[in-house]
Amino acid sequence: MSESPSRVAIVTGAGRGIGAAVARRLAADGFAVGLLDLDEASCTRGAGAITAEGGRALGVSLDVSDTEQVEAAVTRVAEELGPPTVLINNAGITRDNLLFKMTDQDWDSVLGVHLRGSFLMSRAVQKYMTEQGWGRIVNLSSTSALGNRGQANYSTAKAGMQGLTKTLAIELGKFGVTVNAIAPGFIATEMTAATAERIGMSFEDMQQAAAQEIPVRRVGQPEDIANMAAFFVSDQASFVSGQVIYVAGGPKA
Repeated sequence: MSESPSRVAIVTGAGRGIGAAVARRLAADGFAVGLLDLDEASCTRGAGAITAEGGRALGVSLDVSDTEQVEAAVTRVAEELGPPTVLINNAGITRDNLLFKMTDQDWDSVLGVHLRGSFLMSRAVQKYMTEQGWGRIVNLSSTSALGNRGQANYSTAKAGMQGLTKTLAIELGKFGVTVNAIAPGFIATEMTAATAERIGMSFEDMQQAAAQEIPVRRVGQPEDIANMAAFFVSDQASFVSGQVIYVAGGPKA
């Protein structure tokens, strides 16, 4: 990769799973990385691991759905690492339930983290990108955007991420900023392991069952998503914007 080592990336939900993998990959590609997560210990630990390997990183705890916390976190990254010109909107939660059992809080909390959080983060970071005349935003959607039983809230949020992606691509393109989305299929993470536990299935059995439904006959790993993110944020992807790529081992949309 030919990225400038002075470029700074922010990854939300970077404490574990996909976010942690993306943060590690961007650090390996020469970016300084701000790891943002509600779990302070996990993002600080991740930043420490990157620093120990010779990279530049900072862990910051925040609730991405809180405007003041978002502004403060982005300002801190800018002051300590430099102006952030890459943003990975990955923070997400699930509160799965069938519609008739889904509570107001189940709905509000999921849309708050995914959609409000991505809006607040994008708004806070775009000023650094437009000032620099270069930027990359990558939003994490999901195959659940196409509909998934028990996930009316999550599916709606992930579909919304695609609309946000396309609109920001239109608005920010003239400033040298591209905006794209990655829609993962089944990825082996703590979140999918929790889903297996919730439905009373071993995680190993769940992965084997999922793999049988995937054309490439395996489930995804966080690194599969990190590889796609690394391309989207590269100079080589400067003519790719407003796109949703399903990284799911087969065609989804």
